Amino acid sequence: MKERVLITGASGFVGSHLIPQALQQGLEVFAAVRPSSKIAHLKRFPVEFITPDLTDPSKLSTQLQDYQFDYIIHGAGLTKAKTQKEYDYVNATLTRNLAEAAMSAGIPLKKFVFISSLAALGPLGATAVSAIAPNTTPNPVTGYGRSKLLAERYLSDIKELPLITLRPTAVYGPREQDIYIIIRTIAKGIEPYIGNTEQKLSFIYVKDLADVAVQSLYLYEKRHVSYNVSDGRIYSRYALADIVKQYLSRKTFKFHIPTGLVWTLALLLETIYRFNRKTPALNREKLNELNAANWSCSIQDLEKDFGFVPQYDLKRGLTETLEWYRQNKWI
Repeated sequence: MKERVLITGASGFVGSHLIPQALQQGLEVFAAVRPSSKIAHLKRFPVEFITPDLTDPSKLSTQLQDYQFDYIIHGAGLTKAKTQKEYDYVNATLTRNLAEAAMSAGIPLKKFVFISSLAALGPLGATAVSAIAPNTTPNPVTGYGRSKLLAERYLSDIKELPLITLRPTAVYGPREQDIYIIIRTIAKGIEPYIGNTEQKLSFIYVKDLADVAVQSLYLYEKRHVSYNVSDGRIYSRYALADIVKQYLSRKTFKFHIPTGLVWTLALLLETIYRFNRKTPALNREKLNELNAANWSCSIQDLEKDFGFVPQYDLKRGLTETLEWYRQNKWI
């Protein structure tokens, strides 16, 4: 019989790329989705869709026991929320529920892979001479990052959990919608930047991340280990736009907006959205992330333990992404 893997957040951007990678590895895949999830893009895959109740640990334990999973990749999470409390409940409390249920279910669990984020550690300052390492003292600058760090701390307390934590940097690829906003703006001939300071950025193509996540299932000797995940390179703040412009053969109007002005705009948007269920794409907290000086990170441990060699640098990954956007009429 094939070994079984549960992938949470399966209908999301990263989750939808984890599925084909797990299938390619010969695993029987169970895709955890919500009843309201859109799954049309997953119908072509030979997977079983399930709706585990992460809010009820007792019920969840029974559900996991019924399926006897060998592996769990927990990719579900909330990237936009109104309050820290909401972030913490979805990203940390429900993560703990899943891990505790997996332990109480008595399933033959060989690995629990948690897709965290580099945001849990936070960026470095402009004067930092080194990159963000897995053991860098955490200093998250967003509610999302703080909730991911809280989830990591919850999981670290479950000593018997066969845990691997992955902290990807900015993830991009087909169907991604946040970096896509920037790409769409550039495609329209507009190239705005916040402030005029240098930045060190890092990226990871979603297929490389999916490969790392699935391969980490088989690091049986590693438990409670964390890895930063990027393509190992450092990019300037202009690198992404330069690649997009080259691919589209597009000239842009390039300009820098004073940070103070953007801060005021973010405050205005927060005020407008105060009684709206949605969160504005631009807010003051998001600026802490967008305007950070140094998001470069070290993947030395990943290279040593996995033999990880990224297949995509930013140019190759963006080219493939842009081709997908174009074929699917996103740009």
